[in-house]
Amino acid sequence: MVNINGELVLEEQASLSIRNRGFAYGDSVFETIRVINGRIIFWEEHYFRLMASMRIMRMEIPHNFSPEFLEAEILQLLRENELLEGQARVKLSVTRSEGGLYTPATNDIEYLITSVPLEEAFYLLNTSFYEVELYKDHFVTAGLLSTLKTNNRAINVLGSIYARENDYDNCLLLNEQKNVVEALNGNLFLVTGKVIKTPPLSDGCLKGITRTKILEILKKLPEYELQETSISPFELQKADEMFITNVAVGIQPVHKYRKKEYGEEVAKLLLGRLNTLARLS
Repeated sequence: MVNINGELVLEEQASLSIRNRGFAYGDSVFETIRVINGRIIFWEEHYFRLMASMRIMRMEIPHNFSPEFLEAEILQLLRENELLEGQARVKLSVTRSEGGLYTPATNDIEYLITSVPLEEAFYLLNTSFYEVELYKDHFVTAGLLSTLKTNNRAINVLGSIYARENDYDNCLLLNEQKNVVEALNGNLFLVTGKVIKTPPLSDGCLKGITRTKILEILKKLPEYELQETSISPFELQKADEMFITNVAVGIQPVHKYRKKEYGEEVAKLLLGRLNTLARLS
């Protein structure tokens, strides 16, 4: 089952208009959410990021779009899909209602909620060999729109094809200033000694929920110095560790970039703290 504007329908019977603005213009924002035994992990952060994204996109937020309403919609779908007592990945998409060309006929919205089961309730460290490379064919434009989760993901699609064709597990994206911004599917962190760096939002990286939580954790670990600062490609091979964060996997250690190989000690430490926050959320 999927939820389309509050109506539960079978996935094979669900349909969107060919004039849907998310399809026609990428006029849509979304959240990818982890739910464990009926608890939406980091729900407050997801909700407020969604509301902020809708405001930036000049979408009209319905009066009933409260945290309680959307939470009930998500849990109702999971109940119908027999995923309420288990773990699931939920995607909540909001699209501007159809009408108009580049200039929309309305700022009203429609929404879609889908779910799929997850194998593990909490995050496990993936220690399988993981290699990345820079993707340099296209660049992320630093700015507010690049920090949003929208349907405009052409660079991520092309970068993923490049990674697959060249046997890489992931690629790192650059902005127009040639600074490293993020991975194809998550935020990036570098560890060099006791200094941990991550690109700032002003460089164009996604305002990731897991990124936010890792920053919260690091601010409480006095043994590490946290820096939100631009990262040059030359710094990648000087680091001791490199890892990627997102809601789906939590923390993914990178083991190789070109001739450089990395450890995963800090990634293990942070993953334990991240799971603790998830359990308490």
